Amino acid sequence: MISNLPSVRRRLAENLKRLRERIEKACAAAKRDSKEITLVAVTKAVEIDVLRQALEAGLVDLGENRAQQLNQRAGMMHEFIERRAVLTGRSEKPLPRPRWHMIGHLQRNKAKLVLPWAELIHSVDSLRLAEELAQQASKVGRTVDILLEVNVSGERSKFGVAIGAAPHLAEQFEPWTGIRLCGLMTMLPIDATPGEQRLYFDRLREVFDDMKAEKVVGTHFRHLSMGMSNDFEAAIASGSTMLRIGTSLFAGLMSAQPPPPEDAD
Repeated sequence: MISNLPSVRRRLAENLKRLRERIEKACAAAKRDSKEITLVAVTKAVEIDVLRQALEAGLVDLGENRAQQLNQRAGMMHEFIERRAVLTGRSEKPLPRPRWHMIGHLQRNKAKLVLPWAELIHSVDSLRLAEELAQQASKVGRTVDILLEVNVSGERSKFGVAIGAAPHLAEQFEPWTGIRLCGLMTMLPIDATPGEQRLYFDRLREVFDDMKAEKVVGTHFRHLSMGMSNDFEAAIASGSTMLRIGTSLFAGLMSAQPPPPEDAD
């Protein structure tokens, strides 16, 4: 539990200001409107009090990379918002509802944990996972938005489908009513050079554009989730619509315990 909340607010506000300035600058260089970009705050390495402060600061898109942690934290935040609304009535502006993003590798047997909360699952990397999500979502009468994770670099330690397999896999998702394919996602090697970053991101953008042009996908296919703290300027230049940022946003506010050794910032 963090005791000095004013200093947390101040540090978060400073980090967020610097980050938004960098995003604005990158968008200006790419001749893009920054309103096209969704900032997903990667909260895996911060305590729940910092997460609440992020919500207070207007960061409503929250990303977790473990199914169990997303389920637990989303439940806690829902309870907190409900309790606060009851206690304050109309005396305070209500907190916005977070939009939860599942951004890390998802096992099929954990699909049930994220479905009650996740508005977008970035990391669908197989036909079997997509089928499981479609079946589970249909059982509860909802359609879940997903992104297809593509291993654009070919790095063996990364999850995602091979870049050449993406269009074929997307075609097979189309008949399933429980899921809606909304775009593509990728992660780059941590040691990629700036030139390699642009090369990889541009390649995914080409696949994205080809899939739209060839009508492999529907009208909801409009997102490119690419770009983290160390490469988001290159991602913006290549057309990213979603940035997954943790380290730059929560610098100085992360838990003393090491974050889980999984994907996403």
